[in-house]
Amino acid sequence: MNARFQIAVHILTLLYHANGEVYSSDFISGSVNANPALIRKELSNLRKHGLIESKEGKTGGYTLSKSAGLITLADIYNAVKPASPLGLAKNQPHPECLVGKQVNKHISVLYQDIDHNITQQLDSITLADFGKKFA
Repeated sequence: MNARFQIAVHILTLLYHANGEVYSSDFISGSVNANPALIRKELSNLRKHGLIESKEGKTGGYTLSKSAGLITLADIYNAVKPASPLGLAKNQPHPECLVGKQVNKHISVLYQDIDHNITQQLDSITLADFGKKFA
């Protein structure tokens, strides 16, 4: 597990409350209280996934790319989710062990189910819904 989802939700909720005002990466990193390089990396990822837009130059910064009512928390999750919701072991189990030869297959199915359930729940919450909690 990592903190990318929480950071991305923080960034996007902040931009939702900006009401179209452009926020710099420095301003955003101050709000998140995180390393500016980490925030710029996440901003780049969110832009790549079409959730935010950027404006270059001295008065540049970031805004939402579309209405917060059209962005779901599932969209955010899918933009930042790790390869596995619960982590992956680096070792390969012994292929002749009763458990070892099947564990990865069964864990993979379990992870797919968990990921589906997370996505399904987050798909019912828009960024606007979430952002209204901060009024």
